Amino acid sequence: MTTKDLLLAIDNGTQSLKAMIFDGAGRMLAISKKEFSPYYAAQPGWAEQDPAVFWQALCTACHGLWQNEQVDRQAIAGVALTTQRGTVINLDASGTPLRPAILWLDQRKTYGLPPVGGLWGLLFKILGLEQTIGYFLAEAEANWIRTHQPDIWAKTHKYLLVSGYLTHRLTGKFVDSLGCIVGYLPFDYKHLRWAPQWDWKHCLQITRDKLPDLVAPGEPLGTINTTAARDTGIPAGLPLIAAAADKACEVIGSGSLQPHIGCLSYGTTATINVTHQKYVEAVPLLPPYPAAVPGYHTLEVQIYRGYWMVSWFKEEFGHPELEKAALDGVAAEALFDDLVKDIPPGAMGLMLQPFWSPGLKLPGPEAKGAIIGFGDVHTRAHIYRAILEGLAYALREGKERIEKKTRVPITSLRVSGGGSQSNQAMQVTADIFGLPTARPHLYETSGLGAAIDLAVGVGLHTDFESAVGAMTHSGEVFDPDPANQRLYDALYRDVYRKMYRKLKPFYEKIRTITGYPR
Repeated sequence: MTTKDLLLAIDNGTQSLKAMIFDGAGRMLAISKKEFSPYYAAQPGWAEQDPAVFWQALCTACHGLWQNEQVDRQAIAGVALTTQRGTVINLDASGTPLRPAILWLDQRKTYGLPPVGGLWGLLFKILGLEQTIGYFLAEAEANWIRTHQPDIWAKTHKYLLVSGYLTHRLTGKFVDSLGCIVGYLPFDYKHLRWAPQWDWKHCLQITRDKLPDLVAPGEPLGTINTTAARDTGIPAGLPLIAAAADKACEVIGSGSLQPHIGCLSYGTTATINVTHQKYVEAVPLLPPYPAAVPGYHTLEVQIYRGYWMVSWFKEEFGHPELEKAALDGVAAEALFDDLVKDIPPGAMGLMLQPFWSPGLKLPGPEAKGAIIGFGDVHTRAHIYRAILEGLAYALREGKERIEKKTRVPITSLRVSGGGSQSNQAMQVTADIFGLPTARPHLYETSGLGAAIDLAVGVGLHTDFESAVGAMTHSGEVFDPDPANQRLYDALYRDVYRKMYRKLKPFYEKIRTITGYPR
């Protein structure tokens, strides 16, 4: 009889879907990846995707796994799913999408909505929060659909995240992991449940019947049905175990279960996260998200256009490296590391604020990116180093916000995401934070985090502490250089921390004159 000790984790990102096989020690035994275009834009600022793209990618990636002779499908104990956050899909009663998915990258807003009324409206007015709540309502995708496509909203049986959509395709049930609930939804982040009817979030007018049932991470969502088994090749009847959204899975996949371990994600959105048992808002009115561990929260500070800025630099200024990489058959990232290896820490006085895309609360909706300190010695290599340093400065500021709220010092860092593959970025991070900075043993931390949820759910490990202990390990560790640390500390405290306050009035004037950002 075959021992069922393999774990199938599916990771649906923004640009690709990966199907991975892990064992109970956290070793990745096989991976299959299907890339796809992240979105299409029918109008400027929109970001939509055909939901069938996600399902077809899942099917293709799974079939890629079965081509690996080392993968024994009969040894798979169960399946877990982690996905991009905040992407929403409208389904009819049969589970058929009614319109394209609206991605988390979408920038459309709904203006002219009535303000929140009643006692909540009065309270927000007294507290001076009307603008903040108005931003929340304008950003909510459901409000745009209801305003501009009322026929679609009227036909909507379920309003789901990508995780809920793929769970329905796999099991036939309208159910989702509460660890995946991140977005403009009537969710009570403090108590980890759908918000009660009296909660102000119901001004979104998303009724409970349009939302899925919720299951805690590590608990069963259902079983793989025969239709899904036919399409994917996953054995029918296997349990689908609840995991969490990709960032939450990255945190436990990096080995962070305690608030003294900071988890940095150098992805499209750069974040710093810690896991905490208590509900603590690192930024006022921005809730911590559900963790990949039941009952826990993930405190997060994010730089919205984080390592997207590296892609921006490559596209705008990196053509020589991209062409050489293509000719030599090497990764372009290695050449960009070479580009900055001889640029001294501090980029010879070039300082960058990485606010290429503003946020509601951090730093503020009027914010813009800035680079100061230019001289005739500076080249594009200095700009690239300034990007790496500016992102690390911003995340260090996030670290200090988290520490202030939790009163727990962060003493070590784990870095995942595409940017973690850069030795220069890792050393810059260690020097600016003044902390040992480690890569996890495995790059695919989101998939590993989902596998940890799955391992607990199917009983390969008895609890999350033992699962994280057995399945995560530190890889290469970068220790801070004392001289670089002193230089960066002075630049951070005496320049970076003061830049936004000094430039804020000019950002506001620019916004008033140009209307951007609205």
